Amino acid sequence: MIGFGLTNAGNDRQNNRNMKETHVAQMLRNRAMKYGEREVFRYKKDKTYQSISWNSFRQQSEKIAHFLIEKGISTSSNIGIYSQNRPQWTIADLAILSCRAVVVPVYPTATYEQLSYIANETEMEILFVGDNEQIDKAVKVLDESEHLKCLITFDCEPNNDDRIFSFQEILDCDYSKHSEALKKQLSEGLEEDLATIIYTSGTTGEPKGSMLLHQQFMYAFQIHDQRLKLDEDDVSMCFLPLSHVFERTWTYYLLHCGATNVYNLNPKAIIEELPKVKPTVMCVVPRFFEKTYDAIQQTANKWPKAQKAIFDWAVKTGQQYIEYEKDSKKAPALLNLKRNIANALVYKKVRQVFGGNIRYMPCAGSALNKFLLRFFHSIGLYICYGYGATETTATVSCMPHQNYDFEYTGNIMPGIDVKVNDENMILVKGGTVFTGYYKKPDETKEVLKDGWYHTGDQGSIPAPDKLHMTERIKDIIKTSTGKYISPQKIELRLSESEFIEQLCVIGDNRKYLTALIVPSFDLIKSNLKKENIEVDSHEALIKHPRAVEIITEDIDKLQSALPHHEHIIHTTLLPEPFSIDNTMLTNSLKVRRKQVNEIYKEAIEAMY
Repeated sequence: MIGFGLTNAGNDRQNNRNMKETHVAQMLRNRAMKYGEREVFRYKKDKTYQSISWNSFRQQSEKIAHFLIEKGISTSSNIGIYSQNRPQWTIADLAILSCRAVVVPVYPTATYEQLSYIANETEMEILFVGDNEQIDKAVKVLDESEHLKCLITFDCEPNNDDRIFSFQEILDCDYSKHSEALKKQLSEGLEEDLATIIYTSGTTGEPKGSMLLHQQFMYAFQIHDQRLKLDEDDVSMCFLPLSHVFERTWTYYLLHCGATNVYNLNPKAIIEELPKVKPTVMCVVPRFFEKTYDAIQQTANKWPKAQKAIFDWAVKTGQQYIEYEKDSKKAPALLNLKRNIANALVYKKVRQVFGGNIRYMPCAGSALNKFLLRFFHSIGLYICYGYGATETTATVSCMPHQNYDFEYTGNIMPGIDVKVNDENMILVKGGTVFTGYYKKPDETKEVLKDGWYHTGDQGSIPAPDKLHMTERIKDIIKTSTGKYISPQKIELRLSESEFIEQLCVIGDNRKYLTALIVPSFDLIKSNLKKENIEVDSHEALIKHPRAVEIITEDIDKLQSALPHHEHIIHTTLLPEPFSIDNTMLTNSLKVRRKQVNEIYKEAIEAMY
């Protein structure tokens, strides 16, 4: 069983961590003083992983902070970071916070228009830029902005523009004349200081910048100490964008606990890197498990019947075992024996895909299919599934290790109040709730009322301290016949089909439901080949009657238990997946329904 609870020694460590710490930058410097030459970061360079010590982390951040002061940065200046994950991201983050300035993260995939909007609204003074993917857009914003003074590049080609400085160039120069000014700035840091403005890449509406104070992060660390076990021996893979509140807060929490963070520059290569890094923890989004499960199933389907039978038996055994484990009950001796055999034959091999050392994986961002939650638990991969938002400094609820329930979205975090109003909207109150949207008082008043954050998410509290998030209220469909339908519920059900990669249910103000479906191309192609049907492209596949029939038959089976008004009547197969690049997924991999409806408007109309 995965050790996940707190010990008395653990409580003592947490008490020591939180003593007199009210500011993130002060906390990070305290850890650097404590851990010295211990490894804090790891990153890939020339095909091998390199380390950065706590001392180096602190020294580099101080040098960058000295440069920021040289450039006139003062308390409350807004500084942007526009880059993929890398150690320099967090080094720059600490440097900015040390000056009591404000960090404004920008997604590395942001368009020029998105970057320009954020830079102009925040009156950004300096922007850190990742590499050549971002530099052209950043320079264009620099040319047009009234407030942006210069760019600092992490890994861009040399540029003769005297407004552009390389990160390494700054480290090689001496700006230590500002060391006393930096010390003074940091010593005056307050818990009420604004730490960051995080712009959500939401599914609807204009981007809004959530303002989070240092005290909200510090409070988040305290309550996570009561729920999670994380210590100096843990290694995490930094996989989700640091510009997202989930990975950013998790990274801070790793540092708070003295753990090591390994930066993944290329999310598409994550499966290749996990066996090399062998992380013990790692935060992910549901899409990660959907893709991984599909890959596991496709591999298993190619095995001989005997080997596939062993795999299925092992999964079934694990499913039986977790019914005892989740309630902290002792499993029968025979079941224990069967599980040990299944572990040796199957589970260990599957867990090697994740590096073999995973203790638990925090997961949030959207709904996770309960079938997948049970599947991964059954093979010994504990998913700490939960719910949160940018406006709540991430976590509102997450699964505890003991006495958890697969049907809900975790237990409400200690120190956080949650209730559901008459519209079944989830309301949150507590020390992690944001102070409002930057320069948007009207939007702030809409969601912050008497200290309660109105999330816009529908849910329930099915038992004391348990939370069940069901749907984004704006996503709920009302058909022309007056039926209210949760598209997410149907999508989760239909996503159990191995032949469906992605889907989006349509039906608002329509007389029946339809769906846009991205097929599992390789699997369907393989099935067609068995029937001596050859297709040479995605376009040919989605038009082939047999491919459509395979998916339709699976949908009919999966939706048979649903009420008739929740049945999908027509489908359209799509030739390419929803992605961030084609603007149909948010950076946290949620479907942008409005965008999908607009792009596939003609295809949708044809189904009606």
